[in-house]
Amino acid sequence: MAKWQLDPTHSSAEFAVRHMMVSTVRGGFKNVTGTLEFDPDQPEKASVEAVIQVSEMASTGVKDRDNHLKSADFLDAEKYPTITFKSTKIEKVSGDKARVVGDLTIRDVTRPVTVDAELLGIINSPFGQKVAGFHGSTTINREDFGLTWNMVVEGGGVMVGKEIKVSLDVEVVPAQEPALA
Repeated sequence: MAKWQLDPTHSSAEFAVRHMMVSTVRGGFKNVTGTLEFDPDQPEKASVEAVIQVSEMASTGVKDRDNHLKSADFLDAEKYPTITFKSTKIEKVSGDKARVVGDLTIRDVTRPVTVDAELLGIINSPFGQKVAGFHGSTTINREDFGLTWNMVVEGGGVMVGKEIKVSLDVEVVPAQEPALA
């Protein structure tokens, strides 16, 4: 089983959530790091661990909203600086598609999630390095992770929807073995 590492310059986790029940706000995180043990011939034996630095949230397009999302009302980046995912099981669906079941931790609350994943390809880059790409998606209820801040808006709706759609795009490269001293 080959060990790979996520390339943080080519990996991201993005989210979409309903805003005031009439529109969708999108944002995300860059610099996603982690490891993957993977053999394309045995995907069910793979495992993945990923870490997102909350303070490195990519812009939602509004600086005040970005700061609010990092505040104690939502992700509380100061107290909980990372979001983590660790797979517990991988089920091959068909072809290059699989379901990755694992534990997602946000604000020290861990819940099982299932990510629908697809291997997009494995190539040798023009720079002589093997590279693999994956796409994944899942939907979570933010309140399951203690993200309960909200406001009622006119007409009985709420400011922020409960359902968060998550989209993952990652590139991985072979892990570098540490040098022996």
